[in-house]
Amino acid sequence: MDRKCPECGDKIVGRIDKKFCSDYCRNAHNNKLNKDGKNLIRNINNRLRKNWRILEALNPNQKTKTTKSKLVERGFDFNYFTSIYTTKAGKVYYFVYDQGYLPLDDDFYALVKRT
Repeated sequence: MDRKCPECGDKIVGRIDKKFCSDYCRNAHNNKLNKDGKNLIRNINNRLRKNWRILEALNPNQKTKTTKSKLVERGFDFNYFTSIYTTKAGKVYYFVYDQGYLPLDDDFYALVKRT
């Protein structure tokens, strides 16, 4: 019985349960299957990483204030964060990993770092 590689169609030689003719074909096949999902995740992770770097750069002392315009000017995207923390007083902090921000009055933001 001749088995054929699902990626390139070449004959498979070796173990009976082998599915691909080479590591190259196995990787190429799996990359094609997962391409769309990986691109989505990669794009989201890149946005989160950029937001984190912006917050870290603007908050060197673990706690500070900044304006919305400074965040936007650096490319901060308010749609991407990793968690939300609501205090007992009802204040809502948005976190990008360990860096957080709290919307204040007049387009100001309090920046904090979770320890």
